[in-house]
Amino acid sequence: MNKRILIADDDPHIRDVISFALEKAGMQVTQAEEGRQALETFRSQSADLIVLDINMPELDGLEVCREIRKFSDVPILFLSSRDDEIDRILGLEIGGDDYVTKPFSPRELVARINVILKRTQPSRPPATETQPGILQYGKLNILPEQHAASWNNQPLSLTATEFAMLQMFTRQPTRVFSRDSIMNSAYDGNVYVSDRTIDSHIRHIRQKFADIGCENVIETVHGVGYKLATCQ
Repeated sequence: MNKRILIADDDPHIRDVISFALEKAGMQVTQAEEGRQALETFRSQSADLIVLDINMPELDGLEVCREIRKFSDVPILFLSSRDDEIDRILGLEIGGDDYVTKPFSPRELVARINVILKRTQPSRPPATETQPGILQYGKLNILPEQHAASWNNQPLSLTATEFAMLQMFTRQPTRVFSRDSIMNSAYDGNVYVSDRTIDSHIRHIRQKFADIGCENVIETVHGVGYKLATCQ
């Protein structure tokens, strides 16, 4: 099936250039003129990836991304007319997958989109509730209501924070989580912890899995954050 791409940019020329390049590459394209329309379009028509301009009026691309991340882990590639490092970092930290600065090569943009789609294509079915109240991904089983987790039928002893992190990763197994997004999901309220604290929790989770035979449960995505890995 052809991949479906949503393009959101307030410049019609940019939208047309991207649409032409993507359609030539065999993809289906939907366009949105601004942020609110992009949100409404994505809610009514699913997409495999969103090309999202940061500098749109009214509702900018960063805010659109924040709203989308509340209910979807669809890959997002940001466009911007500014080459500010802070924009790139912020875009990736709130859930973006890549960042391209205008002007850009349409051929390079298509190549980047193909790389993202390939990287985010799950190698196995996503986590599903195989039975009521049981979240499963490969050999990993989580019972949220019982606050219990196991791998390959071996129980895991996790702290409340470690359990919250593992459940977050399992519900979106192909998503790369920044440290900020991990902090927001795993800690109640407006609690701030350092990057070192997040890294320490990740090390503890890895060690507990390693102790029962799973040597690679959480992958490090350098410069971005962490994602769930596949335990064989």
